[in-house]
Amino acid sequence: MSAPYLNRELSWIEFNQRVLNEALRDDVPLLERVKFLAITASNLDEFFQVRIGGLMAMRRGGLKSADPSGLTPVRNLAALRQRILAMTADQYTLFRETLIPLLEKSGIRLLYPRELSVEQSAQVSATFEDLIYPLLTPLAVDTGESPPMVPALQVIVACRLRDPETQTSRYALIPIPESLGRRVPVSDGADIHAFLLIEDLVAAHAARFFPGENIAATTAFRVTRNGDIVVQEEDATDLADEMEDVLTARRFSDTVRLELRADAPRDLARMIQEVTAAGPREVYRVDGPPGLASFMELAFLADYDHLRDPDWLGQTSPSIAPGASMFETITAGDVMLFHPYESFEPVLRFIEEAAGDPDVIAIKQVLYRTAKKSRIIDALITAAENGKHVTVLVELKARFDEARNLDRADELQRAGAQIVYGVKGLKTHAKICMIIRRESGHLRRYVHLGTGNYNESTSRLYTDLSYLTCKPEYGNDASLFFNAVSGRSKLLRFQRLIPAPSLMKVTLLDLISGEAERAKQGFPARIIAKVNSLQDPEIINALYKASRAGVEIKLNVRGICCLKPGDPRYSKNIEVISVIDRFLEHARLFYFHQGGDSKIYISSADWMTRNLEKRVELMIPIEEAALKRRLVRTLDAYFQDNTQASRLLPDGTSQRIVRAKGQKAFRAQEHFYQQARKTAKALEHERAMTFEPHVPAE
Repeated sequence: MSAPYLNRELSWIEFNQRVLNEALRDDVPLLERVKFLAITASNLDEFFQVRIGGLMAMRRGGLKSADPSGLTPVRNLAALRQRILAMTADQYTLFRETLIPLLEKSGIRLLYPRELSVEQSAQVSATFEDLIYPLLTPLAVDTGESPPMVPALQVIVACRLRDPETQTSRYALIPIPESLGRRVPVSDGADIHAFLLIEDLVAAHAARFFPGENIAATTAFRVTRNGDIVVQEEDATDLADEMEDVLTARRFSDTVRLELRADAPRDLARMIQEVTAAGPREVYRVDGPPGLASFMELAFLADYDHLRDPDWLGQTSPSIAPGASMFETITAGDVMLFHPYESFEPVLRFIEEAAGDPDVIAIKQVLYRTAKKSRIIDALITAAENGKHVTVLVELKARFDEARNLDRADELQRAGAQIVYGVKGLKTHAKICMIIRRESGHLRRYVHLGTGNYNESTSRLYTDLSYLTCKPEYGNDASLFFNAVSGRSKLLRFQRLIPAPSLMKVTLLDLISGEAERAKQGFPARIIAKVNSLQDPEIINALYKASRAGVEIKLNVRGICCLKPGDPRYSKNIEVISVIDRFLEHARLFYFHQGGDSKIYISSADWMTRNLEKRVELMIPIEEAALKRRLVRTLDAYFQDNTQASRLLPDGTSQRIVRAKGQKAFRAQEHFYQQARKTAKALEHERAMTFEPHVPAE
C-alpha cells in the first residue's frame, strides 16, 4: 500500500477556502472582509494562469500518468472545475447578498446607470468624455475573419450593434485597461461614497464609438490565459530578451478561463466563446461583475478607517541601538527581527548606510521581488555611483514580476552595478545580502539572511524573519554562495549555510530520520515546522516514518499540504494547523529536538520539490541560545492560536479550531504584535530614564 498523498491543486483550493472563510465572518470589519474576498479572487487568477494552465497543457499533450495523489490531468481538471464552481458561487453570493448591502448601509454605494439622477448622469458623462473615452479602442468582430486578439485579465465590454437602415447586426468588443481602475466616483451626498463600475459606464456610452448604429445588447467578460510559459534557456542567447518574449506571449496565450456574466445574452456569450477560443470547460458563469480582485481598492478607501482593522505599526527592535550604525549594532551581537511586528527599517538602513559609507568596498545581493519604488534598489544605485563594487543577482524568472525586474536591472546596470541574471536551469529564491567593509586594516563581512523578499511594501504585510550577523563562518559561506551563483560553480563546502539544490533536502531528510532513530530508542523526539507549503513526496514519507516511530510532529502549513494528517497507520503523531490572519504567514522556521541539543533553522524554502531541487535556496542555522529560545516560543505560539487557526482534516479540508468553554482567546499574530509593542515601550522608558552627562567641549 502506497503512503497517502493529498492532491496538490485541491489542497491549494482548500487554502483559498480558508481565506474566503475570513471574508464570510461577520465579526471581521467590513472592509477587511472585502479585502479577503478580493484576495481569494486574485489567488484564483494566478492559480488559473499557472496550475490550471499547466494541467491543460498536460491534457493537450496526451499525458495520462497520475500524480502522487492518483489523479491524471483529465481527472484533476474535472475535480478542480467542480470545486472552483462551488467556490465561485460562494464568492458571488457573499458579494451580492452580504457585502454590497452592508457597504451601502455604511455609506459606500454601488450604483447602476438606471439609478442615476439627471445631475449624476451629466457628471459621469463628462468623466467618460474627458478621462475614459480617449483611452479606449473598440475591436470589430467580423464574420469569416480572424478574431481580434483579446488581452488577458482586463474587463471587456461586448456589444451587439444594429444598423437602423439595413437592420443588420454585428459585434464589437471594448477592452478596458486595468490602469483606468474599476470605480467611477459619483456625487451622492456629503457622507456617501457612491460609484459606478467602469464597464457599466462604458456600456451605457458604447454608442459613442459606433456613430450611426444602435447598441442592441451589451455584457461584460474577462479572460484568463495560460501564464505557465517557461523560458527555453537552452535556446536563449539573451535571457532578458527571452523574458520579454514570454511576457508578450502570456498576454495572448491559450484561454484557461472565461468569466462570463450569467445574464449575458445567448448570442453574445456564443460570440465571446468563439473569440476567446474558450471551450465549455473553460467557461465560468458569474452572477455579478467579473474580476472581483479589482474590488481590493475598496478596502483602502480614505475616511473609512472605522470599517478596517486598527493599524499594527512595526515596532523598534530592542536589538537596534538608537544612534548607532547598523555595523556597530551587528558587531555588538547577532540581530533577529520578526517582521512586520518589528520594523523592516533596520534592513533598509543596513543597505542605505553601506551605500554611503566610505569604508564599505562591496555589496552583493540577490533580488527576487522588489517594491515598485524600492529604497533598496535606490541604495544599490547610489552605492554603484559612489564607486563601490555592487553585484546584484536579479531573478528574471520571478513569475509575474519579470517586467519590473527587467526594468530595475537595467537601471542598476546603467549605474555601474554588475548584474547576474539568475542561474541557468534554476530559479534563485535565496534571500541574502553581504556587505564587505574595511575595518582596522582588515575586511569584515556583514550578512543579512532572511525568509522574505527585499520588498519594503510586502514587509508590512507578510510575516518574515531577518537575521543579521558578522560571524566569520557566515561571511565565508556568503562569499562562497555569491561566487557559486555568479561563477556557475557548485554550492559546496559550506560551514554553516545549507543551500538548495545541493544540500538542503538531504540535510532535512537526515534531521527527520535522526528524530525517528531517537524515538525508536525510547528518547524524546520532536519536530516543529512552519512552512507555506508541504508537497515534496520524500519529505512527506520521511515524516510518516518518523510519526510511525513515535516522533511528535507539529506542522504549521499556511497553504498547500499534501501530507494526510489523522491517518492511523501513517500520521497519528502529526498535527497540521494553518493560520490565516491579517498578515500573510510567510516565514519558514524549523525545529528538531536532537536529543535536547536542539537545531533551529530559518529558510527561504518551502518543503516543495521545486524549492528543494529546482531553486537556489538557503537554510540558515540559528546558533545563539537566546535567539533559539525566542524562535521556539514563536513556533509554540502558533499552536496556541484558537481564533485564527484551522486544523487540517484527513480529507484535505480544514476546520476552524474552536476554543473550549472558559478558555481564554489567543490570537498568535496579535500576541506577537502586543509583545513587540510592549518590548519597544519598555525599552523607550528605560532609555528615557538613562541620564547621559553633558561633557563640555575642550
